[in-house]
Amino acid sequence: MQLGINLGYWGAGMDADNLAVAKEADKLGYAVCWAAEAYGSDAATVLSWVAAQTERIDIGSAIFQIPARQPAMTAMTAATLDSLSGGRFRLGLGVSGPQVSEGWYGVKFDKPLARTREYVEIVRKAMTRERLSYEGEHWTLPLPGGPGKPIKLTVHPQREHIPLYVAAIGPKNLEQTGEIADGALLIFPAAEHLEETAVKHLRAGREKAGKTMDGFDVVPTLPLAVGEDAQVDALADMFRPYTALYVGGMGSRKQNFYNQLAQRMGYEKEAAEIQDKYLAGDKEGAAAAVPRQLIDSTTLLGSVDRIADRMQAYAAAGVTTLTLAPAGFTLEERLTALRAGTEALERSGLA
Repeated sequence: MQLGINLGYWGAGMDADNLAVAKEADKLGYAVCWAAEAYGSDAATVLSWVAAQTERIDIGSAIFQIPARQPAMTAMTAATLDSLSGGRFRLGLGVSGPQVSEGWYGVKFDKPLARTREYVEIVRKAMTRERLSYEGEHWTLPLPGGPGKPIKLTVHPQREHIPLYVAAIGPKNLEQTGEIADGALLIFPAAEHLEETAVKHLRAGREKAGKTMDGFDVVPTLPLAVGEDAQVDALADMFRPYTALYVGGMGSRKQNFYNQLAQRMGYEKEAAEIQDKYLAGDKEGAAAAVPRQLIDSTTLLGSVDRIADRMQAYAAAGVTTLTLAPAGFTLEERLTALRAGTEALERSGLA
C-alpha cells in the first residue's frame, strides 16, 4: 500500500504551508499529491505549481469537475500536465453535485452516470491522439452540419496511458467506475464497511469489463491527526465541523451523497439529525450530533502505533493508495503528522 496526500482547496489561508507539505511529502517518498476544486481555486493551476517545485511525487486532480470543462479540454490539460511534470500526472474526474453543477457552471445535473461514461470515453480517445469524433447522448464531435472537422491533440503526453480515476460514492457510480476507470477516489471510508459500501461494487464493475481488481487503484482520503491515544476524543472533535458539513450540508436534502453513505454505514438516525440541524442553520448542533465513532472510523487518529493498526485494516479491506490529509493548526504540526504517516506505514509492515 502506498501513501498520498491531499492538499484540499487552495485559497483557504494555508497556501504557502501547502507547498511546504507537498515538498516534504516528495522527500518522504509519498506516491501522489492530490489537489481539489469546487468553486474557488482550480486544481490544474495548483498542480502545475506543485509539479514545478517537486521532483518525484505524482500530481493528481481530485477532482477535475466534469461540468466545468468540455472533455477535449480536460484531455488537453491532462496531456499538458503530464508533459510538464515529466510523466507524473494522474487524472481524477467527478460530476460534482447538483448545486455546484447547476448553480456555478450552469450545467444540468442529469444522468450523471451516462455523462461520466461519455466524458471518459472522449477524454481517453482524445489522449490517444487519433482524430476525434464521437456520437453520444451528451456530446457529438464534430457538431453535425457545421464547419467542424475531426482534429487531433497536438501535445504529446509523457506517457501513452495517463491513469484515470473517478470520484465515486453511490453503488451504481462505483460499479461504473470499476468498469471504465483505472482507480476510484473515495471519501469517508470506514475500513470495516469498505467491502460493503465500495469494494464489492468496484469489483462488480471490473468483472463486467472482464477484469479483476489487480492493478486497480482504490484511493480513499482520510484526515490524519497525531497525538496520544488518550487524546483520541479530542482529536476527533477537530473533525466534527468537517463531517457535519459533508453529511449535513453538502447538497440538498434529497441529494446529499455523503448523507446517504453515512446511512449505509448504519447511521440512519444520526445522519438525519445532522442534516436537519445543519440545514436549519444550527451548524454547532450538527457538529455535536456527529457520532464520535463515525469520525474515528473515517479518519486516522492517535499514536503512530494506533494509526499503523488502522492502516493494516485499510490494506486488508482492499485499499492500494491511502491518501492522507494531515491536520494541524501550524505548519510544523502538519509536517509532524506527515512524517508520522510514513512512520506508521513502516511499522504496519505495508511499505
